[in-house]
Amino acid sequence: MRVCDITGSRATRGSVIHRRGLAKKKGGVGRHITKNVPRAFAPNLRHQRIWVPELRKFVRIRVSARGLKTINKNGAYRALKKAGII
Repeated sequence: MRVCDITGSRATRGSVIHRRGLAKKKGGVGRHITKNVPRAFAPNLRHQRIWVPELRKFVRIRVSARGLKTINKNGAYRALKKAGII
């Protein structure tokens, strides 16, 4: 599954609005909604190798962009420990 190891964020469900017609500013009568179509919003995940100085080794994790910011802020060891990876 597409889940961030640090933040636990996963895909969420939403919808796309299908529209038809030409916009009023382009000379049309306006864009009319025809349908709501379900879709999934995937998290911004990447496989990352992170150096943990306390363990003196690299740890491979699947982490989102927000998770990387968390690691930068709190430190690798602390963030991985809180997430239960170490």
